[in-house]
Amino acid sequence: MTTQLITSITDGQKKQYLRFVEDAAERALKETALDKDGIQKLIENGDEFQARIVTGIKELSVSNQFADEEVQSSYAYPKGYKVKGITEQTNILRQLFPGIGFADEKLAEQPLPPNAEGWFAIPKWQTLAPTYGEAVEKVLAMIASKRKFYNYRDGQLGAEYLRQHAKTVKMFQKLGDEQKDHDILVVPAQFGLRHKGRSVRRAREVFTANEFGLGAFAVGIMLLTHPEREVQWEQLHVDCAGDEFSPDADGDFSSAPIFYFNDGKVELHAGWYDNADEDYGSASAFLSQ
Repeated sequence: MTTQLITSITDGQKKQYLRFVEDAAERALKETALDKDGIQKLIENGDEFQARIVTGIKELSVSNQFADEEVQSSYAYPKGYKVKGITEQTNILRQLFPGIGFADEKLAEQPLPPNAEGWFAIPKWQTLAPTYGEAVEKVLAMIASKRKFYNYRDGQLGAEYLRQHAKTVKMFQKLGDEQKDHDILVVPAQFGLRHKGRSVRRAREVFTANEFGLGAFAVGIMLLTHPEREVQWEQLHVDCAGDEFSPDADGDFSSAPIFYFNDGKVELHAGWYDNADEDYGSASAFLSQ
C-alpha cells in the first residue's frame, strides 16, 4: 500500500489565496466594465462561472509540470566569455545608443542573488522605441551592424507575432520602479547555463519565485555587451524564455525566440517551447530578495 504525503496549506497561504481571489474579482469588474444586465447574467451563470474558476485553479496549481522535457547536457559557455563589469557594459551601451541615460551602478556592489552569474546592464526597452517589437528590431539592427547576423523572423516582430511573457513584464516593472530614475537597469541574471537541456516551458516551470525569463530584447542587449557569448556552433546557445512567439500570428504563442551561432554568424529564430535541446538553455534574471 502506498501512502501519499500531503502537506496542508498554511494559514498565511490561505489568506494570500483569498486576497488574490478578491483582488481578481475587483480587477475583473473594473476591466470588463459590467453593467447591471451583464452582472445579472453572470449571477445566472454562477455554476459555470465557479466551475471555470475551479478549472483555472487546477491548471495553475499543478507543480513539476513538463518534467519529461529535460535532457542531459554537457554544453557550456565559450571559453572566452565572462561577465563584464557594470561600468564597462553601460559605457558600451551609451556608445551604441547615443542619448541613452545612466544606471545605478552601485547596485552591482551588492551580493548576487542565488543562481545569478553576474550583474548585467539592460536598458528599459521603452527608452529605445514606442513598442516592444520595434525595440527588439533596433537591437537586432545594432547586432547586424557589428557582426554577421541573420534574422529568420524578419518582418515578424509585431505584437501579433511577439510578446513578452506576463511574469517577465511584471518583474521588469518592479525593477523599473526600484530604479525609476535610470534608463539602464542593473539586473542580476544568468545566460542560459542554469537551464541547459530544458525546454522553455520546463525552465519557466522550475523558475524560483524571484526568477523570470529574459526575452529577445534583453538577450540581444547582453549579446551586444558580451559578443563573446555566441561565437561557435559547438557551445550552449540561448532560449529567450521571457518572450512568447506566434509563428502564424494566429494567437497561438507556443514558441519562443532563440539566438545561436551558425556558419560564421549569429542568428535569430524561434523554437517550440516544448523542445528540450542539449545545446540550448533559457536566460533568466532575478529580483534581489
